[in-house]
Amino acid sequence: MPVRLDRRELLSGLAVAPLLGRSGPARAAPSGAFAHGVASGDPAADSVVLWTRVSVPVLRVDVRWEVADREDFSRPVAAGTLVTGPDRDHTVKVVVAGLEPGRRYCYRFHAAGETSPTGWTRTLPRGRLESLGIALASCSNHPFGFFNAYAAIAEDPEVAFVLHLGDYIYEYGPDGYGGRVGAGIGRVPSPPHEIVSLADYRRRHAQYKADAGSRAMHAAHPLIAIWDDHESANNPWMGGAENHQPDTEGDWHDRRAASLQAYYEWMPIREPGPGGSPAAYWRHFEFGDLASLVTLETRHTGRSRQIEYDDHPAALTSAAAAAAFRREVLGAPDRAMLAPELETFVAASLADSVRAGRPWRLLGNQIPMARVHVPPLDGELPGWSADASDPTSDHRARLAALGRFDLPIYLDTWDGYPAARERLYARCREVGATDLLVLTGDSHSFWTNALRDGAGRPMGLEIGTAGITSPGDFEA
Repeated sequence: MPVRLDRRELLSGLAVAPLLGRSGPARAAPSGAFAHGVASGDPAADSVVLWTRVSVPVLRVDVRWEVADREDFSRPVAAGTLVTGPDRDHTVKVVVAGLEPGRRYCYRFHAAGETSPTGWTRTLPRGRLESLGIALASCSNHPFGFFNAYAAIAEDPEVAFVLHLGDYIYEYGPDGYGGRVGAGIGRVPSPPHEIVSLADYRRRHAQYKADAGSRAMHAAHPLIAIWDDHESANNPWMGGAENHQPDTEGDWHDRRAASLQAYYEWMPIREPGPGGSPAAYWRHFEFGDLASLVTLETRHTGRSRQIEYDDHPAALTSAAAAAAFRREVLGAPDRAMLAPELETFVAASLADSVRAGRPWRLLGNQIPMARVHVPPLDGELPGWSADASDPTSDHRARLAALGRFDLPIYLDTWDGYPAARERLYARCREVGATDLLVLTGDSHSFWTNALRDGAGRPMGLEIGTAGITSPGDFEA
């Protein structure tokens, strides 16, 4: 979903890239030293991260990189050589500094007697900026289809940066989510089982990067990325994950560390600073005098364990029980989503934006932030729940009960952490940031939501994007 911000209009265009994800021609696997393409990302006004991988069987290899401001590389800007090897899965990452703000550059790599495809990147602008084009992406599930939406983003001349809102890869094996579709279109997960180890996560990242649409998008635009849950495992919190079984898959923290190591190796993002935690992955980007973007981390540094309706069946049986559930369980004040230091970072970054007078304040957010409750269904849809009397076991009856008692449909979103959402809103309100534009992934659906705090006061708008391939709950 390309989003164009303009100084004169609130939203001057919301164009949807064609999501033709479930069909496509058979495509040969790429080969050669640069089979996984090139990428750039994590931009600043004077620097950017360049990435590639040397995909030939060598132990250690010298890799030369170069940056220029002309496509024929006749005007070089920077160059260098580094060594990669198996300790980082033969990936290459360099932070190129000393660049000019708001400039577009081309780059390439040389290794093992070959030259990579040319990539294009750009630095963040400074000063006056009239407009900004950002493509939103999320939920790119390889078995569910071809990454044609990535290819469309690559060709869109309005796009300056790509913001990937998480679920860049999925952890499941062939018998998991998307597996049946993948078997039918020749996109079986690699390795062919759920990924748990460092080697597993590396292979899965390699499979996703090898997709033709992925290679095209990464070569065309710089990436700003945040992770959600599936880069590690479904629905993690500080102490575990829904899709992690310690008895058969080992210690959760070991698995999480492996997933984050592979993510840092395979993504064009900056490494943690000295003594920094890899999990503390949040950023603040400034786009001239037009917009500020703060990206969140909602999985590994603060989140409390997700609540499940199955663990609280009484909540769906009466209005009194539902009210007690909302008050005592769902609304418990100690339930957290963000790390305390991230809450402080968000407030400070937004305060800077307000002081600078930027008209747009963006939050890069993994999961829906708006209040999304089921509307009353009783009497509105004849026969909806007439054949299902147990709201704890039948999907339709459960939806009817949620609507009857004014309960949220999803508990892994901000709706499952209302006290944490109110804390975030309060910090934003304290610094005068009540005009947020929250950019959201995860739901596999397009949303536009008006955001309000618990007192009904406006906090801004939310735009949610559909998945690159993952289907939405409401698709026919």
